[in-house]
Amino acid sequence: MKNIYKIIACFVAVGLVSCDPEFENSVEDQGFYDAGDANFTNYVAVGNSLTAGFADSALYITGQEDSYPNIMAEQFSFVGGGEFTQPLMADNLGGLLFNGQQIAQNRFVLAVDAQGNLGPAILEGTPTTEVTTSATGPFNNMGVPGAKSFHLTASGYGNEAGILTGQANPYYARFATGPNANVIEDAASLNPTFFSLWIGNNDILSYATTGGSGVDQTGNLDPTMYGPNDITDPNVFASVYSQQVDALSAGASGGVLINIPDVTSIPFFTTVPAQSVPLDAATAAAVNAQFAQYNSQVLPGLVQLGVITQEEADARMINFQAGINFPIIMDDDLTDVSELLQGPPLNLPADIANLLGQLRQANNNDLVVLTASSVIGTTPDPSNPLGVVGVSIPLEDSLVLTAVEQERVATATASYNATIEALATANGLAYVDARTALAQVAATGVPYNGGLLTSEFVTGGAFSLDGVHPTPRGYAYTANIIINAINETYGASIPTVDIGNFGTVTAANGI
Repeated sequence: MKNIYKIIACFVAVGLVSCDPEFENSVEDQGFYDAGDANFTNYVAVGNSLTAGFADSALYITGQEDSYPNIMAEQFSFVGGGEFTQPLMADNLGGLLFNGQQIAQNRFVLAVDAQGNLGPAILEGTPTTEVTTSATGPFNNMGVPGAKSFHLTASGYGNEAGILTGQANPYYARFATGPNANVIEDAASLNPTFFSLWIGNNDILSYATTGGSGVDQTGNLDPTMYGPNDITDPNVFASVYSQQVDALSAGASGGVLINIPDVTSIPFFTTVPAQSVPLDAATAAAVNAQFAQYNSQVLPGLVQLGVITQEEADARMINFQAGINFPIIMDDDLTDVSELLQGPPLNLPADIANLLGQLRQANNNDLVVLTASSVIGTTPDPSNPLGVVGVSIPLEDSLVLTAVEQERVATATASYNATIEALATANGLAYVDARTALAQVAATGVPYNGGLLTSEFVTGGAFSLDGVHPTPRGYAYTANIIINAINETYGASIPTVDIGNFGTVTAANGI
């Protein structure tokens, strides 16, 4: 399945090389631009990795320089905006060191592997960004990669002592004002005249990207009990988000709130098709023979015992045919029958019972994550050539986001977005519907001067090589939709940028 990374040769035409940004609007007459009712003298951006300029699975200098807040700040300079500072990394490798030991991997670049497949590869080299060496602030860009909504108000989130235990964030530790500081207090202490707040993506994203391996914590109001891949309770989100808006709005002339996109529309979930296992007729027949007893005896027996319904039995049926097939997967939302299968009357061996315990075949409602492409069709055990992942070995639950899990993500997202929009309206702040904007990129693409911005992995131009975070061109598009919302809300006339003059993915030497 590594062939999923093979890219058509003409991808160079979509723009691999970074270009100097240029304005979409003419800047010959700078007097035309106006701040309207807002004051951009001291713009402060608060958020997570999207705000920081994270891309290609890392934070690095050129990515930060093309972050949407930095692009916006350059445009604000035409209407009285002041200096915009960022906690720049020490290099363009993107890795992090903690007391000399690397704790975060380097960035991805586009490269060719040993089999000739084109795809993401980790850039080699030793990073030089040491977490314990504090960056000299203050900084206008308060984007913290990995931060969830409740992290922004958590004291000690930047305490170096808690980094290795997961209680603190290494990116925030680089520029926190003290070991007990929190992000919102640090941001508010800058006395912003204008602010942007984009937070909440990570409250659902890690659940989604790990195939629903976390817990939907809806109903649990204590975030200290949450795991790293859990969905944040909507009431917790509403409470902390309201506090953040109040703190940032206190002395500001205005601000902009950005909602949460549909994470399942990003390339991380749309690149690998659910139906992705090619089999010839003979192989399909052989695999079906292996599952014949499971289909004809085990499943009907479980229905007779009242353990599962007939509907669930139908969903668990395994049937391969000649052509492109759906892989078999583990679904932790199915009834776990492994222990029952080990007892009478079936008395199956433990390994077989565990395999069948929550087994089913994928369908078109499932989303297979990007990283699954490297394992589907492989034979992980050299001594067992018949052990093929997706055929006789199920895909792990963490590699598939099922329809049930997607619904949990969608429900939480809808609640978060209702909170964001309501607070924007109540406080007279600009509101950006990033969900709709990203949906357009994914569905039809967004035309610009010289091309079409889409969510196609690598070639579409919008997303970086991690399949989650934007490219510089994607961040420029983001900056434009935010600027447009600001102009509309505050009667401003801030110029947007020509997104075609921003680069996309970076190719390794020799590509």
